[in-house]
Amino acid sequence: MNLSGKLLIAMPGMGDPRFEHSVVFLCAHSDDGAMGLIVNKPASDLSFDELQDQLGIARTDRSQEIRVHFGGPVEHSRGFVLHSADYGGEGATLKVDERFGMTATLDILQAIAAGDGPASSILALGYAGWGPGQLEDEILRNGWLTCDAAPDLVFSDRNDSKWSDALKTLGVDPISLSSTAGRA
Repeated sequence: MNLSGKLLIAMPGMGDPRFEHSVVFLCAHSDDGAMGLIVNKPASDLSFDELQDQLGIARTDRSQEIRVHFGGPVEHSRGFVLHSADYGGEGATLKVDERFGMTATLDILQAIAAGDGPASSILALGYAGWGPGQLEDEILRNGWLTCDAAPDLVFSDRNDSKWSDALKTLGVDPISLSSTAGRA
């Protein structure tokens, strides 16, 4: 099972408050583990303008807007840009699939500031990571649901509704969810 390019939707009762009502885009998933970015938790204490100042990136009148998110609890001082596949940065872009790419180098932030970045993007500080078999175990223990990742959902600026919108793609009403796993 390869879930790269899919969304993880946190189930009620997950037990980890950092992931409560989270929607995670999986950038990579293999037998070696998984890496993803939370796409619905905006950073309340940092804007892209402030980040540009900290990194010494000059703004232009063509600067694109990018939202800064809490990407996960691992390496929260490191930035990852999840973006549409129309951007490829100097060999440093992970092509997740034909719709999404992920770049973690300064060149993409410079391109966004210059107005030459991808059409759609989210900047995530930190990431969510799982060791071999860990994510699969969490899914089996009813920690996550999975669904296809639609760019309009992933890049939406409506962070408050991404969790319920992701559930709706599966035909699930959030009110009907239970934190108890069942077995047939």
